[in-house]
Amino acid sequence: MTNLPPSSPEARRPIRELPDELISQIAAGEVVERPASVVRELVDNALDAGATQVTVRLQAGGVRLISVEDDGIGILRDELPHALKRHATSKIASLSDLESVGTMGFRGEALAAINAIAEVSLLTRVDTAGATSHGWLLDGRSGELRPTARARGTTVEVRELFFATPARRKFLKTDATELAHCIEAVRRHALARPDVGFAIWHEGKLAAQWRAVPGGGIDALRQRLADVLGEDFIEQAVPVSWPAEPTVASEDPHAAQRLRVWGFAGVPDAARSRADWQFAYVNGRYVRDKVITHAARSAYEDVLHGQRQPVYALFVSLDPARVDVNVHPTKIEVRFRDSREVHHAVRHAVEAALAVPRAGSVAVAVTAPAPATAPGWAPPPRQAGLAFAPREPEVGHRVSDLGALWGSGPAGASTGSARTEGMASVAGRPPPVRAEPVEALTQYQPLPEGDWPLGRALAQLQGVYILAENTQGLVVVDMHAAHERIVYERLKQQLDDRQVASQPLLIPATFAATPEEVATAEACAEVLATLGMEVSPLSPRTLAVRAVPTSLAQGDPVELARSVLAELGQHDASTVVQRARNELLATMACHGAVRANRRLTLDEMNALLRQMEITERSDQCNHGRPTWRQLGMRELDALFLRGR
Repeated sequence: MTNLPPSSPEARRPIRELPDELISQIAAGEVVERPASVVRELVDNALDAGATQVTVRLQAGGVRLISVEDDGIGILRDELPHALKRHATSKIASLSDLESVGTMGFRGEALAAINAIAEVSLLTRVDTAGATSHGWLLDGRSGELRPTARARGTTVEVRELFFATPARRKFLKTDATELAHCIEAVRRHALARPDVGFAIWHEGKLAAQWRAVPGGGIDALRQRLADVLGEDFIEQAVPVSWPAEPTVASEDPHAAQRLRVWGFAGVPDAARSRADWQFAYVNGRYVRDKVITHAARSAYEDVLHGQRQPVYALFVSLDPARVDVNVHPTKIEVRFRDSREVHHAVRHAVEAALAVPRAGSVAVAVTAPAPATAPGWAPPPRQAGLAFAPREPEVGHRVSDLGALWGSGPAGASTGSARTEGMASVAGRPPPVRAEPVEALTQYQPLPEGDWPLGRALAQLQGVYILAENTQGLVVVDMHAAHERIVYERLKQQLDDRQVASQPLLIPATFAATPEEVATAEACAEVLATLGMEVSPLSPRTLAVRAVPTSLAQGDPVELARSVLAELGQHDASTVVQRARNELLATMACHGAVRANRRLTLDEMNALLRQMEITERSDQCNHGRPTWRQLGMRELDALFLRGR
C-alpha cells in the first residue's frame, strides 16, 4: 500500500513533545533573520549590562563571525552556564516585571536560539568584591567552562551563523549587504545612547565609529545625531520637546514616569523621497509603531510638498507599565495602553516645533480690536506692517466664500462683509470666517533695519518675487505663496477661536455599521459633538448621521462619519475633520492671497515680510512649497567669481 502524505486526513501522526534543540531552532527562525538580528540582540544585552563602550567585530558580513565586546558588569561564574539556556534571564522574575519591562532585552531566548544555529562562546569577568582575578570562557557547544584573561565586561562570539540550518543561508544577501544591515542595527542604538561609544570592525578594518558624548541632555543628543546622520540633518532640524517645560524629577517623584516627547524634527525642506530617516524610540528602544508614525506625519500634513517623507528622530518616554513591549519576538513593535494620548503628544510636539518660523520672530505683535464700520472710523497710521489694497474678486469667485479678506477701510468692509452676511443669512448658515485687515490685527514695534530677519524690500521681480536685503545677503520671496500662508494661518486661528458650527440634516443619513463603529459612536458621543457631528445608533447594526459641521455640509455625510469613526477608534481626535477643514481654508486662502503679476509698493512688500516673520509655518505655503530662500554673500560671490 502506498504511504499517504502527512497532510492527508487518513495519515494520523501522534502528538509528541518537541525536543529542546528543535524548539530553539524554531525560536531562532523568529528572532534571527540575518546577522544584523544577532548584532541587535547582543548590543541590547551589552547596554543592559551598563556598557559605556561597545565594539562589534564582523567577518563576511557577520556570517563567519560576530563578536560583541562590552565593558559592562559581566556575568558571575555560577550564572554563566544558565546564560545559554532557553528562557533564562536576569531581566524579569515575575508577571509584574513582565508588565513593566524597563530593559532592552527580557525574553531570555535570544542566546539560546543563536546557540542552536551557530557556534557561540561567552567570555566574561565580574570586577566585584569576592570575584576571581580572571575571567571565564564558556563554550556553547560542549558546555566547557575554563578560566581565561579578560578585563571587566563580556564578549560574545558567534561563529558560522546558520551552520546548523544551511537552508537559511541561501536567503542571505552579499557580504556587503549584510554588513550594511549590521551597521544600521548599531546605528539605531547609537542614536538613542549618546553616552555610549560604538565601534564596528569588518575584516580587521574600522567600518564605523561613534565616540561617547560627554554630558547629557539635548546638546549630547544633537552632537550624536550630527555624528551619526551628518551635520546636514542638524542644520535642517528643529528641537522637539513636549511638554515644553517638563517637571523636574526632584520636585515631582512621578515626573520620570510621565509621558514625554523630545528629539529633533527635520524642517520640510529636508524631506526625502523615502521614509528611511524616520527614527522613533520608546523608552530607549527603536520601534516601528503606527501610532507614532501617523502622529508625526499628521504634524507635517500642510507643510510637505506632494508625497515627500519627513525626517525625524523622536524619543518617547513613559511609565513602562503603560506600554507592552512583549508583542513581537524581535521587540520591534509595541502596544500602548493609551495610544490616543501618545498620538496627541507626538503630534502636538512636532507641530509646535515646526510652527516657529525659521526667519525668526523679532517683531512684537500687538493684537488690536477689529475695525468698526461706523462713520468716523479710520485706519491706523501706516507703519512697518501695512495691508494690501482691496482688490476686486475674480470672475467666478464668490465673495460669500472668501469675505473681504484684505479690506482696508469702510468701503472695502461694507462691500465684503455686508454681502457675505446677507448671503449667509439667506442660506441659513453662519457667515464664513473673515480675515481682518493687517492694520487691525498687528502693529509692529519700530525695529532697526538690521534686526529684520527677512530684511528690507528692494524690488519686485517679474511681478512674482520680492527681492530683499538682510545682513546675510539676498532674500527671494514668492509673494503669492508667502501671502497664502499668512491668510491661511489667520483663517485657522479665527476658526479655532470659536466652536465648530453644526448643521442638522433634514433627513438623517443612515448606513450599515460594524459593531466597532457602533461602539465608537456611543463611546465618543461628546467628542463627535465638539467636532460638530451627531452620530447615533438606530439599531445594533445601523447608525444615523443627524448633524455635520457646517463647513462640510456639502460633502457625503456617511463617508465623513465612517472616516471620523475610524480615526476616533485609533487616535485622540479626528484628523479627518481637521484635514477637510484645512483643505477648505487653504482654498479660501489661495484665492484671497495676492496674485502674481500684481505690482506692489515697497511699503506693501515690507509689510508682507514683517508678517512672515511672525506667522507660524511661514516658511512653506499651504501646499508645502517654500516661500522664501536665502542667498548668502558667499553664494553670490561664487556666481561672479569674486576672490578668485
